[in-house]
Amino acid sequence: MKKQLLSAVVLCSLGAVGCGDPVEPTPVDPNTQVGTKLEGKTLVMQGDNIPSHPNGFDEDMNLEGSTQCYTKTTMQVGNNTYTVSSTLGTLRDAPKKFNVGTCDHTAPGATLQFTTTAVLIENAKADLSCFDATFTYNGFGQEGRGSLSADGSILKLELFFTGTATGHRCADGEVGAATVKLNGNAFTGNAVQTFIAQ
Repeated sequence: MKKQLLSAVVLCSLGAVGCGDPVEPTPVDPNTQVGTKLEGKTLVMQGDNIPSHPNGFDEDMNLEGSTQCYTKTTMQVGNNTYTVSSTLGTLRDAPKKFNVGTCDHTAPGATLQFTTTAVLIENAKADLSCFDATFTYNGFGQEGRGSLSADGSILKLELFFTGTATGHRCADGEVGAATVKLNGNAFTGNAVQTFIAQ
């Protein structure tokens, strides 16, 4: 009997199941899960995954240095830093500012590179179907909402330049929902950028 009692005490001290109150697992913060799932990944947006209105601006409009016509965008994620390389497309038949032509995704132009100075993920749902995202770079920022597939292979970001949009957070609706106002006007374009992990 003494041996049986001693064995039970030893098993309990070793953390055997059924001895005392169960230990609750530490809850996982879904906000940090976004970065964890993306860490070390290279994500690419190209082809049909490029929206008609990146950052809220028509890809077919001549905005001079801010024209949003792209061929490909690559994001490399490491240590909560995003290095973004965007290869511009060729905007045809829009020679002057605010002219509307056609964005040719198949004719690559210059490549621009930006690295985040800060990344803030907030208000993430447990399944990461929506989270608020704010990216800060030298001289500008992007803000909006995103979603991430369960396996971390598909990242969707609906982003706008800082201070230009309202109704663009998860509290307003899911990614792509018709809730956004851009500079006070209802936004009717598609700004959802879809990145695929390579």
